Amino acid sequence: MDTKRLVILGGGYAGIEAAKTLYKKYKKNDKVEITLIDKNTYHTLMTELHEVAGSRVEPDSVMVSYQRIFSGTNINLVTDVITGIDFETRKLKSDKAEYDYDYLVLGTGGAPEFFDIEGVQENSFSLWSLEDAMRIREHFEERFRLAANEPDESLKAQMLTFVVAGAGFTGIELIGEFIERRDVLCAKYHIPVKDVRMVVVEALDSVLPIIEEPLRKKAVKYLKKKGAEIILNARITGAAEGKILLADGSEIKTDTFIWTCGIHGSEFTSKINLTKGHTARGECSIASAEGIHGMCGCRFDEDERYVVGKRGRILVNEYMQTDDYENVYAVGDNLWFVEKEKVLPQIVETALQTGETAAENIIAEIEGNDKKAFESNYHGFMVSIGGKYAVSNAGGMKTSGFMAMAMKHLVNLHYLFGVAGINAIWGYLKHEFFDMKDRRTFIGGHLSWKIQGWWAVPLRVWLGLMWVFEGINKIGEGWFNFSAGSKSGWMFSSGVLQKGVKPAADAYSAASGAGETAVEAAGHADMTAVFDSAMPNPQHGSDAVSAASDYAAGAAEAVVEAAADTVSAASDSAAVAVEAAADAVSAASDYAADAAGAAADTAGQVFGKIWDLGNNIIPYESGFVTWFRETFMDGIAAYIHYPVFQVMIVLVEIGIGLALMGGCFTFIAAGVSIIMCLVFTFSGMFAWDQAWFVFAAFLLLGGAGRSLGLDHWIMPAIKRWWNGTKLARRTHWFVGEPKTRNK
Repeated sequence: MDTKRLVILGGGYAGIEAAKTLYKKYKKNDKVEITLIDKNTYHTLMTELHEVAGSRVEPDSVMVSYQRIFSGTNINLVTDVITGIDFETRKLKSDKAEYDYDYLVLGTGGAPEFFDIEGVQENSFSLWSLEDAMRIREHFEERFRLAANEPDESLKAQMLTFVVAGAGFTGIELIGEFIERRDVLCAKYHIPVKDVRMVVVEALDSVLPIIEEPLRKKAVKYLKKKGAEIILNARITGAAEGKILLADGSEIKTDTFIWTCGIHGSEFTSKINLTKGHTARGECSIASAEGIHGMCGCRFDEDERYVVGKRGRILVNEYMQTDDYENVYAVGDNLWFVEKEKVLPQIVETALQTGETAAENIIAEIEGNDKKAFESNYHGFMVSIGGKYAVSNAGGMKTSGFMAMAMKHLVNLHYLFGVAGINAIWGYLKHEFFDMKDRRTFIGGHLSWKIQGWWAVPLRVWLGLMWVFEGINKIGEGWFNFSAGSKSGWMFSSGVLQKGVKPAADAYSAASGAGETAVEAAGHADMTAVFDSAMPNPQHGSDAVSAASDYAAGAAEAVVEAAADTVSAASDSAAVAVEAAADAVSAASDYAADAAGAAADTAGQVFGKIWDLGNNIIPYESGFVTWFRETFMDGIAAYIHYPVFQVMIVLVEIGIGLALMGGCFTFIAAGVSIIMCLVFTFSGMFAWDQAWFVFAAFLLLGGAGRSLGLDHWIMPAIKRWWNGTKLARRTHWFVGEPKTRNK
């Protein structure tokens, strides 16, 4: 078939899902080209923008680069701003290029809806992009800084009044972040907490209308406990510089007014010739001293729903195809689809599911199969109120507080794993827990407190020295003297022979045979000498032998008698000395025993014997040790030739020690150290007073070699090399960002 060009415009939740679904199908098909076009080089985690706005996390925590997401794939990544689309010629146009397509997925997202309320867009902040979050973040702290030096109490009160319009997910999550940030900034700028006013204004009669009443009540209770004001049934009728106007005629003076009351079509949808399912009522963007707020668009009446000029949501059918072109699909926040008399909500699950449906139907078109109609499947909702509290209804399980917050983190981790694998998960854990400031997590600061790396240097060197000594001691014990047999047999079950070790019966037989041969040879040599001296004259030889025998007998008798006298004298002297020594030792022993007994009794009465650190952690005779020996040592290690096995253990121990002492590959050395200790422990030969090896190694896993160690230079070089490998790209096991792909 001819090459099919599949283009996804927009790298939001829906666009990413569509691209991944298409790639999974066509990753080995060179007749299909997949291109993702976005104005940014990164995917923004829109559901976490409130954390950036409230300074809980850094801006890069919500940025997942497309290089990370699509590393190891052949998806074309294009950074460009598309200004228009010619649907007849199938071209996307920007100021610098044109892009052809056969199938197009529109995932350009939505934008805030201001409902044409006078002054709102000009005088409010919105939270719909990373740039919006950064503006709010900087403005929020600036109010505290200015208020700390403001002598006019009315102006100071206005600076310290923060109003969030809208009590939906975004509004409640943002006010929760503000409350936590308030406490930090009040301490920093010495402002009483009571002087800061946090206000939520909602036109409806409840907060979070999409979740159940019990959870709403818990959310309200928590917010009020933290000092937030919640004003319900309060429709905003206008805004001006420094104030907002309510329907009852009252006003709230504030320098910080954040609008979170609705989402609609984006500026881009007003520029393309597609039928809208519903149009927006907002004005075009307003430029102010704070920058561009919200979206661009034009004002239109509700009955004007057609094509160019209207900022609205694009009408699609059940296959996510637009009403005007079958090869153009719309996904995510910018579509309009009514399911069971309800418009699809603009939430992440809608984006993911519509993105997948559109991609599967494009595949069906290409393959000539039947298309699949969209069917939503929502699993629940989770709303965090700061970093320590949340309410959740996930899968029918309604929770609040700790459990709800944990559930929210798990859902985020699940999504990130699907997007960028373990790399994204590690980044999330760092931002949300390990690098968190001001203890703003539901587990406090227990995972974020850090020690300086140089504090661990003495421990690292000492642990390394101990491993070197362990290896050297084994050499001294004969582990390299293979003629003496195996020195590592204690690690195996009784009766199990390592490879290369001869059975005991064979060794005994060989030794016995050698001994008998030697005795026989010696006896034969002696007798031959005697007979040789006698052979010239047999008679004379007989006389000589007789004379020699008599002489030898006499000499032997004299020697024996003299020796007996000497031994007797020595025995008498020794007996006297031994008796005296025995008396002295007995007296000393009695005294020492009495003293030791008294001390032991005293210590026993005061302390008692708590723990014998010399005992093995797991007894050698225990069932677990037996199972471990039989399963791993007898079944695997016994087949390694014992000289090789012993050399390997000694070299590993010395290698661990040298690596730790030099701070070279410290993570690996510490990890192997832990494994070695566990093997010895499970073999029943590791005592409690050696357990510090394990705990010290755990501490060193945290990059201890980068401080006054070779890892300071080695690790960055390895990181650069590894991030450029194909394996790292395919598995997402790169560290930080992968190397930029050159195409």
